[in-house]
Amino acid sequence: MHLDVQDLRNFYYRSTLGRAAQSSIRGRMLKLWPEAKGQTVAGFGFAVPLLRPYLADARRVIALMPAPQGAMPWPAGMPNVSVLAEETLWPIETGHVDKLVVMHGLETSEHPTRLLEECWRVLGPGGKALFIVPNRAGLWSRSDRTPFGFGRPYTLSQLETQLKRHHFLPEGYAAALYQPPSARRFWLKSAPLFEKYGSHVPRAFPGGAFMVEATKRVQPPTGTIVRNIAKSPIKALEGLAKPANAMVLPKPDPR
Repeated sequence: MHLDVQDLRNFYYRSTLGRAAQSSIRGRMLKLWPEAKGQTVAGFGFAVPLLRPYLADARRVIALMPAPQGAMPWPAGMPNVSVLAEETLWPIETGHVDKLVVMHGLETSEHPTRLLEECWRVLGPGGKALFIVPNRAGLWSRSDRTPFGFGRPYTLSQLETQLKRHHFLPEGYAAALYQPPSARRFWLKSAPLFEKYGSHVPRAFPGGAFMVEATKRVQPPTGTIVRNIAKSPIKALEGLAKPANAMVLPKPDPR
């Protein structure tokens, strides 16, 4: 079940822990996608904390917020780009999205199969999607003080398997949220250190969220190719132009 948009907004924009989480995930994302100049970027779930870096150069930015979650105007002080949408029926034409970010959308969805089908539909040729989900082995999925403690957490292999089943090809991987999900001052001050060295010792400090980059895989047409070439000409109509049993008249006598 989706969280309420007010709870998500309060966490990411009005709490110190939420701003630290936003910084961690966005930093990892920008290493994978440093820019989106001239492209259409869409986000589903509550992806708006990650979309701001693309507002300046992207051709278009769309923030899709599922109806069970609710929507809020975004970005503040600028023309609104957020829209309330059905979870499995987005108001976007097929093949029009170049980059898609899904955060707090897949793990809380009641219809993950149909949601992934909709993700695949809106992506254009060569389009890429970034799926961000809670890590089952991380501390963040075990605490209901953050949005990552709700829904179905994943292992990396589970997420990759699900994406492959829906015609996505996983290409990149990253993890974030190595810091403990605590609002205490000591842990917040230590957050940059955890984020810097956490990826080097994943067994000791598993990241709280997985980030998998996947491309849209288009299946080649199947079936047998039938060539429309006759091996020999059809003679059924030849008699119309050239009668087979034409009458031969005798030649006139010159005498």
